[in-house]
This record gives sequence, C-alpha cells and structure tokens, in this order.
Amino acid sequence: MSEGEIEHSDLSWGAKIRKKLKAVAPFLGKFRPLVGQCCHQCTPESLGQKLLHKTPSLGFQNLLCVKETHTRYRGWLVRRVCCVLFVLGRKVYASSVGDRVNRIYSTERYTKVTVNMRLYTDLSLLASWMLLKLFRLMFYSVQVNLNQLATLHRATQLNGPLVYVYIRQSALDQALISLTLFFHNLRVPYSVCPVQVRHGKNRLLRAVLQKLGVILLPQHAATEQQAETDSSYSLIMTSLIGELLRAGESLSINVCVENGHGGQWLARVRQTVTQGLVPAVSLVPVGISYDCPPQQDTLPQASMWSVLRFVFSLLSGDHRGGVRIHFAQPFSLMEMCDSGKCRVDGRCPLQELLMPVIQHNRMDSIFGQKDVSWLLPPTYLPELPQAEREMTIALTLHLIHSVTSSMAVMSTGIVSCLILHKHRRGVRLSVLCKDVCWLLEEVLFRNFDVGFAGSLVEVVYFSLSLLCRHLLLAAVPPAGDPVLTARPEPNALLTLCQQCELLTLVFIHEAVGACAVSAMLREVAGCGGGGEMEFDVVLGQEELTEKSLQLTHLLPVGLIPPCQTAHSFALDAVDSMVRCGILIMEEVPRATPVCDYWRRQGVLSWTATDDPDQSSDSDCEEQDKRSYKLSQPPQCPELLFFLCSLLSTQLRALCWTIESLHLLPLPLTESVCVTQLHTHLRNRAQLDKVHHESSSIKLVRMTVRTLTDLGVLIEDRQTEGVYLDTSPVFLQPENKQKLLHFVSQFLYS
Repeated sequence: MSEGEIEHSDLSWGAKIRKKLKAVAPFLGKFRPLVGQCCHQCTPESLGQKLLHKTPSLGFQNLLCVKETHTRYRGWLVRRVCCVLFVLGRKVYASSVGDRVNRIYSTERYTKVTVNMRLYTDLSLLASWMLLKLFRLMFYSVQVNLNQLATLHRATQLNGPLVYVYIRQSALDQALISLTLFFHNLRVPYSVCPVQVRHGKNRLLRAVLQKLGVILLPQHAATEQQAETDSSYSLIMTSLIGELLRAGESLSINVCVENGHGGQWLARVRQTVTQGLVPAVSLVPVGISYDCPPQQDTLPQASMWSVLRFVFSLLSGDHRGGVRIHFAQPFSLMEMCDSGKCRVDGRCPLQELLMPVIQHNRMDSIFGQKDVSWLLPPTYLPELPQAEREMTIALTLHLIHSVTSSMAVMSTGIVSCLILHKHRRGVRLSVLCKDVCWLLEEVLFRNFDVGFAGSLVEVVYFSLSLLCRHLLLAAVPPAGDPVLTARPEPNALLTLCQQCELLTLVFIHEAVGACAVSAMLREVAGCGGGGEMEFDVVLGQEELTEKSLQLTHLLPVGLIPPCQTAHSFALDAVDSMVRCGILIMEEVPRATPVCDYWRRQGVLSWTATDDPDQSSDSDCEEQDKRSYKLSQPPQCPELLFFLCSLLSTQLRALCWTIESLHLLPLPLTESVCVTQLHTHLRNRAQLDKVHHESSSIKLVRMTVRTLTDLGVLIEDRQTEGVYLDTSPVFLQPENKQKLLHFVSQFLYS
C-alpha cells in the first residue's frame, strides 16, 4: 500500500476524517466515576466526612466562558466588558505583612525574599484578568468540577488552612490553580516556586512575583539543592511556612516524581502542626490534565525575556486544546500522620530486594517494601528526626499517588495510546473508533474520570485534529478507510508517549501481570530451545507472582498504591490477568493438606483442614495451588502485547541506560551524568529508528534513580554536588549482563 503525507491543515484532515465517521450516542450520559476520594486506610475520618458524597451534581464549568450572567449587571456594554466586571467582583483576601518579617528573619540577608509579599489587591485583580485573557488565547476550555469546589468551601470552614499539592508539568500549573480558586472566591495560595530570579534586569519580575505571593529561591542560590543545604535558609523557610499557616493562609506545593523535590515543604507543614502553631491543616491533591501538554520550560533560572519567550511559544501553537482540573477530597494531615494507620517502617533498599535475584537467582529476598528515602534527602532539613523524616516520605508517596489518580484521561491520551501501543504499524479509522469506545469503557470501569464528552465523531475528530502534526495518513482508495500511523520522528513519538503516560497508571495491574506472563513464556521458549514465544503452556501462580513482584520493585514511585504492599500488588496483578481474559484458571487436584498462607516464608507450620483442634482464627487457609493457561480467543495475544507495551517504554530506556554506562567518563555530577546519558539514548534511538519515545530526559532521570537504588551507580555527596560512579561489581561484564538480562526479560519489543 502506498503512503502519502497529507498537508497539516485542519481542512485536509477534516475532509478525510469526518467523511468516514458516523454519528453515535454521547459517551457519558449515564456514568461518571467519583474520583479524588482520600485513602480509606490512612484517613478514614476524613473519608467519613463525605464532603464529595450525597450532594446534587453541580456539573462542570468552563473558566474561560465568562458572560454577563456571571456579573451583577446586564446590558449591551456589560457584554463587552463582562470579563473586567467579573474579575472586579471577585473576593481578594488581603494579607498584611505586619511584623511577620521580624518574627521570621534573624539576618538582613534574606529580608528581600518576602518582605513585600502579598497581597496587593489591584495587582492581583490585574494579574487575574491578564491570565484569563492569556488562557483564552491558549486553550479552548478550562473545565473544573463545581462539586469539588463546593467541597473546598466546606473544608475551609471545618479544617483550617488548605495546602494544595500538585505534580509539576508546566509553569502554567500554579497559574491555573490560583485562577480557579480566585474565580470561586477561595483564598489564593502562596506558591512555592524553586526558580531563581536574580536582581538587576529582572528586578521588576522578581518584585511582581513576590507581591503575588510566589516564594522564590534566595539570591545566593542557583538551585533548590544549594538553597536547602544552607541551614539559615532552611530555618527561615520553616518559620515562614509556620507564620503563613498560623495567619490562615493557604499554600501551594509541587512535588516531583523523578527526584522527590517538594517533600521538604511538606515536612515544614508537618512541623507547623506538631509545634502547635495551627491546630489542623488539610491537604488537597490537585490533578491537572492537558489535551496538549505545554512544552517543559527550563528551571531553575528565569528572567523577563525567558518568560516572554515562553508565553510567545505557547501562543504560537497551531492548535488549542483543553484543560481539566480536579481537586481531590481534602484530608487531615494530623489524621494521616498521628493516627498510626499509615505504615512507614519495614522498608529495604532496592539493592537488597533485587540483587540476590539478579546475581544468584534467589527469591527469598523479594518479599519486602522498597526504600525511597531519596524523596527527602538527608541534606534537606538535617535536624528532622528520623521518625518524622519517614512519615514525611510516606506522606509524599500518598500525595503523589493521589494526584496522579485524580487526573482525568484526555481524548488525545486515549488516541495516542492506541496508536503508539496497540496499532504501532497503523490502524484503519473504523478500527480506531471501535478501540476508542473499548478503551473508554475500560478507563471508566477502573474509576478514572475522562476529560471529554460528546459523540464518537466529535471525540475522535477533535483528538486527531490536535495530533495531526504527529501522525501520517495513508492514501487509500476512495471507498476504503483512512489508515493512521505515528510519524517515525523523535518529536512525534515523544509527544504521543507523553500524551498517554496516565494510561500506564490506569492499567498498571494488567501491565505488570502481562509483562510477568511474557517473561515466563520466554523462559519456556528458552528452555525448549526455540526462539519464539510459546503460548500452549501451564503457568504456576507462585512463579507468576514472583515475576510480578520483581517487576513491581523496578517501577517508579506513584504507580503503586502506597498503602498496599508490593506482594499484595503482585497478587492483584496476577488476578487481573484472569479478569481481563488473558489467563484462565486450571484446577490441579492435590492430595496434600491445605497449608497456612505464610508457610512458604517459614513463619507458620502446616495445618490440616479436617482437624478442628489445630485451627484458629488467626490462621489464613490457602486454597490449592493454582495454575493458569492462556485463553484461546484470537484477541488474547493482541491484548497481552498491548498491555506489555505500556511498560516497554520505561523498560527499554532502562536497558539502553545499562548498555551505555561504559561510555560515560565517570565519576560525573548527577546533572552531567543525566545530560550525557540523554545524548547516548537519543543516539541509540536513532540507530533503533523506531523507539524514540524511550529517549526522553524524564525517563533518563528515572533510570538513573533506579540504577542508583540498585547500587549500580554509587552516590558521592560533596559540597559542590552529588557525584555518580559505577559500582566495582558492575564493572565486570558478567554482572552487567545479568542485570541487563533481568530487566530485558520483561521487555516486549
């Protein structure tokens, strides 16, 4: 079949795509899942308040759609200036500095950081009006759930100050949160922004940001790491957070999944509560989803010119997507940390969990929880007690998972996922439409909300119009279906991969289970002497669980529920293979007595089911060992490969990084190491000519973190930064090959 590129204009795509689409009933007329509920295990009292429950549906609101009905006035002139009148009618919570500076600062060195902060009513109104105009040029809609905003109003009356926590995707995140709260007469939070805006030419920019309540890096520090290593800065920021919360102000904190930055600010909020400065603080996870995520802007340096360049780059985009903002249910920080329901102990370094498996094929070490102490490095808040440090890490894990679980799946994400992971070689438009319906139902079934509505025609056409720059449309006969495929270009594949990242979280149980099944099938093929995967085999539950558990430990933070053990997650991953129809259970009769659940770990002894004298309430009987076979329907292999492909991007990046370690002139600083590895992975992708999505800088940072946790890379913390070097063990080719084989067994290609 011959292929020809179609022009990038919407008219060309509209003429060819709309012609083949058929109108269907709207998607979301009957069901919309309730998202954003707090943890039922760690915060049952907050969940029991049911702030999100038993309220009539208020629907959604587009923040950018401001009409005269949103003001107190009517008339022809009002319709022309309704945006100005609406902004002027919003409530601004004035914040007097008073003697706060004298209470916070002990030296003049830091007086200029926040001495003139917040809140200038006229400046806030002007900034809000400008943001509204800017977002109208950038997005076609910014949708918010009115029920969730009503919940925030009730929470401010019940639980004191609110601390909003989000995962940073762009410099627009905080502006969107602040504008949403301002438009609904909620207190606009002070924003923690680890950006360096130096004086001189940028004096005006720094002054404006400070007066709008943005907490910037001090003048002497170029990065957040440098600032946090200064003990005086750390103490001042701790005092600042305490004074702000005591005055009833709200805060906005961003956390980073890749390096854990942001956890120290949560620790400072926690210190404020434990010291009795405020009786209670509520945390609010905020999930922000973009149809077209803005390009990552550079941090931590900022200037007036860089801000203008960033704004112009956003406005020069060819397409305008939408935004969906979800405010999850607020939960009590005191309940989370002081109730004892949140477990923080018993974690082991990843090196101790997996290295016995990698080097000696020993499985007894994998039954544990992975340590993630890097979420709050020891150089941050060194005075913090170990128990408080562990509690802050557990809190950070909860918030990361809560934020990602609250995000809405956008239509561009669904289409990108299908094209990138299910139909890599191309898909007919009619097949794509059927798969969009299928994937939408699966997403809603797993209690994830979606950021769109309408008919199939509207959803598919809108998604393809936004993604057309990254797709190819094959030339087919007039009566046939158009065939779509991804452009084999780095930028196109990286964009499609970024669009569908959230789908990996949605199907994380199935993806882990599918990769475990794939790894076992490859082992069977290897033992049989053949190179191809064998499907007509019996797989044991114990072996599948062990494979799933090994892969679970390799996953980055945020994908696994923090209150669930890794072993329990692995069991659920195996069960998910049965629920989705990939595996069918095969009963194997056994004559041996039923044993206790923990017998294979040597904790309890054998007990027979027919002896009542030996049973007790504490015994957990286990059914006969299960075994599974792959189901016979023709769609089973296709579904298995689709689920495996969801994790292949991360696993391939990890394999490429392992292969590239010998090319680095180690030791290097962490930032230089990431930069050089990024170059090697892009070169590797050019040789591969297919999988450019595995060469993103975000994946490089994650793989460096994983290899550091495994002990492959050794950290050397010095005053000028963190240096990385290769462990002597993995300088030996045989150990490096074992590691590469361990990771690649889960990789579907």
